[in-house]
Amino acid sequence: MQYTEKVMQHFMNPHNAGVIENPDGYGKVGNPSCGDIMEIFIKVDDDKISDVKFRTFGCASAIASSSISTDMIIGKTVDEALQVTNKAVVDALGGLPAVKMHCSVLAEEAIKMAIEDYISKRDAK
Repeated sequence: MQYTEKVMQHFMNPHNAGVIENPDGYGKVGNPSCGDIMEIFIKVDDDKISDVKFRTFGCASAIASSSISTDMIIGKTVDEALQVTNKAVVDALGGLPAVKMHCSVLAEEAIKMAIEDYISKRDAK
């Protein structure tokens, strides 16, 4: 299986890895068939994502997808971050092997789940 140089960079030196205590939004998704688990933690200030961290248990594609997707949403408004798609994640990585495309879907789903969590908490106030 051939990975792009960008995938390997984000796998070997992932950006935004970690946990945010008391995040404004949290999303956790998994893929039972391969065992990948992805968590996204966001902090939001003035409707902009001011900080984002991820914790991923999975393959190189899952870690790279988590890393680059968090780069893609930091500093964005909540609405802009909701526009991130798995295709955009794949494009930013320079491609993924076909059997690893589900990793980019997990990244999109985790981001959307974290933002939905943030919105539900915000609207409950």
